[in-house]
Amino acid sequence: MPNSAGLSATVARVLDERYGLAPAQLSPVRGGQHTVNLRADSGKRAMFVKTYEDSADLATERRAIALSEFAGENGVPVSPVIDNREGDPIDTSSPVAMSVWEWMPGSAAQELNPSIAEQAGRALGHLHRATADLTESRRPAGPVQDAWRGIDTDGISATIDHLLGIIEERVHAGQAGPFDTLAARTLTERRAMLPALPSLAAELPGDLTVQVLHGDYAPRNLLFDDEGRLTAVLDFSPPTPGLLAYDIGRAALFATTLARGDWLDCANALLTAYLDVNPTVTASDLQACYHVPVIQLLRSLYGIKQHYLSPGIDQADLDDFWHMRHRAAQTLLEHRGSIEDMLTKLAHHLPPTRPSRC
Repeated sequence: MPNSAGLSATVARVLDERYGLAPAQLSPVRGGQHTVNLRADSGKRAMFVKTYEDSADLATERRAIALSEFAGENGVPVSPVIDNREGDPIDTSSPVAMSVWEWMPGSAAQELNPSIAEQAGRALGHLHRATADLTESRRPAGPVQDAWRGIDTDGISATIDHLLGIIEERVHAGQAGPFDTLAARTLTERRAMLPALPSLAAELPGDLTVQVLHGDYAPRNLLFDDEGRLTAVLDFSPPTPGLLAYDIGRAALFATTLARGDWLDCANALLTAYLDVNPTVTASDLQACYHVPVIQLLRSLYGIKQHYLSPGIDQADLDDFWHMRHRAAQTLLEHRGSIEDMLTKLAHHLPPTRPSRC
């Protein structure tokens, strides 16, 4: 990928020649770990430009764009993609592949409060109702379910030991800084938490729903305007089946929201609104909304692994993300009883299992 100046020049040329949009101003947008993003202003029109790494699978990216468009057709607020002159949502005419989107009003949420959590829950409910009928949602559920039960705790522990070894070498070389101290502490704590994983996985019901998800339904991918209205759901994954409880539970119990004092009220607001829109979710799926996010947090070393093995585009953000998610895992383990009580109350009127699909 070109340097910053070269990238801006390439984007400006492509917008002019391939989209008929001459940008008056290009400015970087922080946030992507696998893409470099820009805001382009052309007259009174503002656009979001996503540029892809050379290694990006553009066929997969096109499928993700198609899912975003499908969601927009089914009641979910999204940012419309702008096709190039040839009707392609991803332009590959230059060395930098890119997609262009309408700039939506608002800003990404850092966390959810009860008011915006309700809107997030309703939008997710609309999405899941629509994606349940997609062809991809009818694939065999077994492999997806098995992936959540077969957790390699020994492998996770070995990775932790490797990272701790790197930190120890930095200490002996006199190169350690404040993050190394934090990393050593949190990795040691994480290793002590790993024995909880097998029992959590074993407790997962055997009849969990598998269907197409958003894949990263997090506050950072939800735009809200100044009046607190949801204006867009962003950054869809390609339509790949996953546990329904993953999208729901992760949204309700996201790490940044768990830092709030009223996080349980936020979770209840999101789940109540979700069930109002998508009441066909099963009791098993809802009750798994505790287990699945905890399992995901405990088995993931995302952020800290990149720090020591393959730094990301914005590694400082990934460092903060690791620490935030580690604290979230601790919170979920400490408050298991309260969360499961809430889920049980919400699930009392739901069907125990989902009817078999024809």
